[in-house]
Amino acid sequence: MLQRVAAIAVPGVSAFELGLVCEVFGIDRSDTGGPVFDFTLCTPEPGPVAMEPGLTLDVTAGLEAAADADLVVALPYKAPHTLPQGVADALRAAHDRGAWVMSICSGTFALGEAGLLDGRRCTTHWMYADDLARRFPTAEVDPAVLYVEDRGVISSAGTAAGIDACLHLLRRELGARQAAAVARRMVVPPHRDGGQAQYVETPLPCDADTLAPLLAWMGEHLDAELTVPDLAARALMSERTFARRFRAETGTTPAAWVTRQRLVRAQEMLERTSAGVDEIARRSGFGSAAILRHHFARVLGTSPGAYRRQFACTDEAESAVDRMSVA
Repeated sequence: MLQRVAAIAVPGVSAFELGLVCEVFGIDRSDTGGPVFDFTLCTPEPGPVAMEPGLTLDVTAGLEAAADADLVVALPYKAPHTLPQGVADALRAAHDRGAWVMSICSGTFALGEAGLLDGRRCTTHWMYADDLARRFPTAEVDPAVLYVEDRGVISSAGTAAGIDACLHLLRRELGARQAAAVARRMVVPPHRDGGQAQYVETPLPCDADTLAPLLAWMGEHLDAELTVPDLAARALMSERTFARRFRAETGTTPAAWVTRQRLVRAQEMLERTSAGVDEIARRSGFGSAAILRHHFARVLGTSPGAYRRQFACTDEAESAVDRMSVA
């Protein structure tokens, strides 16, 4: 059960990412049905800690606060500057006893110093990804995604991606209802998939047509057959131009985008409705329950039934759990 959270701040810690972790885990939201955590900010040498940009924070707790935490967060710092003594040991000890370990932005370097990236997928802010890969060559660094979970270790890109990673963990540990309660108070989306691109290859033009209207239409017609020839024709482009333009604006292919949106719709229906797996497969555009289960297993590593049991957040959806037939 996720209850005790310790965030480690070292000199050069980023004020924004520190704030977002305090916002997610440090506020009592019981008045609106949200979770309450035992949250502690700690540092190797208690006292004033220099922050970016040009602030100072008084941290009273030492690293012993991380010794019994269910989650230990490595906050961003001026990586790859030397990590203060004791931080790597605290992170490694947390992982060894089965606690969650999370990094935000350049905090991923601290995970590397602790040996927690060896053989693992991970990410950081795209500006630091090459340096991370050089420093820790046994890590599988993905510079494009928002966050990665790999065997108890969660790493995320910068700024808002840190919020996404925190909400992802809340969904995993406490369910969609609690994650949504936190997201609602923060006025942010309750879920962004970790595989979403940190950025796209080219900025969206401000003075020309974009694919935004087509993407909106596609999102409203996920149960239709969305082929590249048909989409290109709707966009008044050749197939080759359309495919190139689509990747430039979204960072992915039409097929991958459609599959991801269909998965999101299926997840939402599993969380919030009592619809059966066959109906969900049809309404989300997968066509059959077998195909839906295939994509759930491939992308999410679970089944629709198991997902609903974990994340159902309405009485209607919860009543469907026992009725749902799963493979």
